[in-house]
Amino acid sequence: MAFQFPDHFRFADTHEYASLDGELVRIGISAFAVDQLGDIVFVDLPEVGDLLKRGTTFGSVESVKAVEDLHAPISGELVRINESVLASPDELQNDPHGEGWLLVVRPSDPAQLQDLMDAATYANKVAVESSN
Repeated sequence: MAFQFPDHFRFADTHEYASLDGELVRIGISAFAVDQLGDIVFVDLPEVGDLLKRGTTFGSVESVKAVEDLHAPISGELVRINESVLASPDELQNDPHGEGWLLVVRPSDPAQLQDLMDAATYANKVAVESSN
């Protein structure tokens, strides 16, 4: 299956994405990650005001197959969570790069975005993982 990844997104090795929107960054998980999980039944997210540290766990996504930890692609202060995904986890499954975002963060170091993969590099990584 071929996945499309928005060109302006940056991706972590653990399949979370970060999308710069002005001074804030929207965080979610990639369509590839959602596909690998299958039917998503529960999403656990931190509280607004929490501080995220790049690389550390900030929540989890539970599917009928598995529970997967979510890892912060960048550090910063959590300013908003997607309440609709908490209420209807299938929204994450239906539109992970759009309405299925998870968090909005005020980054403590916006330069951390440059440490993440661009869409083309991530697409190549996913292609290799899919073929294994």
